[in-house]
Amino acid sequence: MHLPHEPAHLPLEVQDPTLPEEHPRVPLKIEDWLTVIVMALLALITFANVLVRYFTSQSFAWTEEFSVFLMIVLALVAGSASVARNRQIRIEFFADSGPLERQRALARFGALAVFVLFALIAVLSVRTVWDDIQYGETSPGIGVPQWWYTVWLPILSTAIALRALGLFIRRGRAP
Repeated sequence: MHLPHEPAHLPLEVQDPTLPEEHPRVPLKIEDWLTVIVMALLALITFANVLVRYFTSQSFAWTEEFSVFLMIVLALVAGSASVARNRQIRIEFFADSGPLERQRALARFGALAVFVLFALIAVLSVRTVWDDIQYGETSPGIGVPQWWYTVWLPILSTAIALRALGLFIRRGRAP
């Protein structure tokens, strides 16, 4: 039941028509397709594990470790897409009210803060990757080199940082 002042049906994505559609130079299809691929892999791995467990009372040992890795990749790829589309978390009361100049300044500050954070994560996580390689760390579940997993953190953090930098630049050019 809905109240009289509420619409009976809300669209899946409510988009403010006053906001311009984001058009970054690097196509957003990259994140979209990575999301589709990762979700498909997660579904296939989980389905295969359920079938094997049902018919043999055993499970694939590698599925949990690889699924956790894919979920982390999915979160970082989705973070990159949300930054590129300017859909990251913010307090709309402050971000979308007041004079246009203040809104632009807050949007640029938010993009700059995201850039600094993920650039820092990228730089610092390179050390983790180097340590994994140098000390020959292996994953706890299946024993593959740990850097196979950790190398993606600096790469995807750099992608998010670059998307945030692009958003910062686009917000500076906006009329």
